[in-house]
Amino acid sequence: MKPIVRGFLCLAVLSPLMLAQKKPAAAALSPQEFVDMAAQTDMTEAHLGQMAADQAGSQAVKDYAQTLVQDHTADYNQITAVATKAGLTVPKGLDAKHEKMIAPFEKLKGAAFDRKYAHEMIAGHTEAIAAYKKESEDGTNADVKAYATQTLPTLDKHLSGAKDLMKAGK
Repeated sequence: MKPIVRGFLCLAVLSPLMLAQKKPAAAALSPQEFVDMAAQTDMTEAHLGQMAADQAGSQAVKDYAQTLVQDHTADYNQITAVATKAGLTVPKGLDAKHEKMIAPFEKLKGAAFDRKYAHEMIAGHTEAIAAYKKESEDGTNADVKAYATQTLPTLDKHLSGAKDLMKAGK
């Protein structure tokens, strides 16, 4: 009986470890895929920030959005330089996925815009930070990898600002 109990105890201890090992790691993006994602993110953030200038109700949201327009426009220029050096292409316009994400904002004004904007900035920056961290750790192109590492503090600042907006809007 004792060997059976020990066997079950062993399984109970090792099962979570075995399950954790079976979980596949997120695949790293190719340098071109990362550049595409970064450029789409920059263009989307800048576009939404410009919309906020007219449609946001809160001055805090307008100020935050203006910061994002400046930062993501500069970032787009930076990723363009990095991509060009690496022989990669940079999208010049939003893809269908990002156009679809922006569309609901066109109908919102005031507090409704502010809430959706803060929520989207938290979700978008959380997703971007994960991709940039992955690139900074596992990237295969040295210049693209350095760019991702260098950009992370700005994205962290944006996420923190979005969380502050969400708290203030409650």
